[in-house]
Amino acid sequence: MAEEQQVPLLKKVYYQNCSGCRVEQLKETRRGLPIKELLSIWTVVLCTALPISSLFPFLYFMIRDFHIAKREEDIGYYAGYVGSAFMLGRALTSVAWGMVADRYGRKPVIMIGTITVVIFNTLFGLSVNFWMALSTRFLLGSLNGLLGPIKAYAAEIFRDEYQALGLSTVSTAWGIGLIIGPALGGFLAQPAEKYPDIFSEDSLFGRFPYFLPCLFISAYAMIVTVACCWLPETLHSHKENNKSREDSYDALEAANGGSNAKEKEQEIEGSESTSNESLFKNWPLMSSIIVYCVFSLHDMAYTEIFSLWAVSPRKHGGLSYSTDDVGVVLAISGFGLLVSQLTLYPLVERFTGPVMICRIAGVLSIPLLASYPLIAMLSGFSLSVVLNCASVLKNVLSVSIITGLFILQNSAVDQHQRGTANGIAMTAMSLFKAAGPAGGGAL
Repeated sequence: MAEEQQVPLLKKVYYQNCSGCRVEQLKETRRGLPIKELLSIWTVVLCTALPISSLFPFLYFMIRDFHIAKREEDIGYYAGYVGSAFMLGRALTSVAWGMVADRYGRKPVIMIGTITVVIFNTLFGLSVNFWMALSTRFLLGSLNGLLGPIKAYAAEIFRDEYQALGLSTVSTAWGIGLIIGPALGGFLAQPAEKYPDIFSEDSLFGRFPYFLPCLFISAYAMIVTVACCWLPETLHSHKENNKSREDSYDALEAANGGSNAKEKEQEIEGSESTSNESLFKNWPLMSSIIVYCVFSLHDMAYTEIFSLWAVSPRKHGGLSYSTDDVGVVLAISGFGLLVSQLTLYPLVERFTGPVMICRIAGVLSIPLLASYPLIAMLSGFSLSVVLNCASVLKNVLSVSIITGLFILQNSAVDQHQRGTANGIAMTAMSLFKAAGPAGGGAL
């Protein structure tokens, strides 16, 4: 009798035609590190992160070549609008894309986002005037709503013990994409001037000097789009069968005298009523989104100011670095970020939890940022070592905070609200980030 009562009485019910159920069954039987899923998420997030910042190294020259600015001082004004168009477009549509992902699945939204990169990033490189550049960037942001659904996908495709690793992969790929993007834009823009032995002035890349970095990213996005055809869908396409649930309650009541069955039923009904409440009344979700928005503004400001500070003359408090020197620092930061997030972060999160990581990383960021003016007093080898260490630590702390907030956001809602909740977070975050380039260009 004792052995019979050890058998689980409430057994999970899987539906044959539900792709989400097939993923759940696979998660129960699979053991070991899910390398295939990690690589899939990595490539998709990198695909959507690269176009965001790849234009900044050449945006000034692109606006200059459009001859829309009457004075040289006005170039930054127009560049600010083009730079913020992507985030503004994403802010207007992120919630809608999240609702689509909750209704029709994560995979369709992901594939539409990668196809959008292929089309509109290519058109942006072929822009012949200011309004074409502005509209293509706006449409690129509006139709590329995959970042919220891919976070939900990462929370659903992994077993519980690997969810922190999956979400850290999202934030790591995002951070590295924002680092690699400017490097691609800087090295590949204006190829006829930089590499005249390979590209002539009369070639396609001579007539469209900013097309090559866009074409490179679009070709990568095309490969990702084809690979996404084999992504498994994680959203369940069925509703819980009430009759089978009642049968499970009857079985549980017969074995345990009825008390446990009532408690279990009340617990499930309570969770269902909570999931049906308005997301805006979900304080754990809203609090994490508020912190996410504030930190996004801080992170965007650091990203833009760091390069300007590094290339500024020594007499103005800068480092007098060249663009190649800045690229080396960012490359080292990207490598350190990759190693840290894939090895160190999951272990620390398992012992401390995401909330404690966010608190510790936020506190450590304050003295670290305050030390940057002191770093400018160094020179030579000591400057290189200290600056690289500070840059790596700053990026690791930033991405650790973002990853922790991702985990909190996805744990605060159930699966059928996860895409919408991430869409709300993306909308608020995009508004904050759109204000950075627009405000900087205007000032």
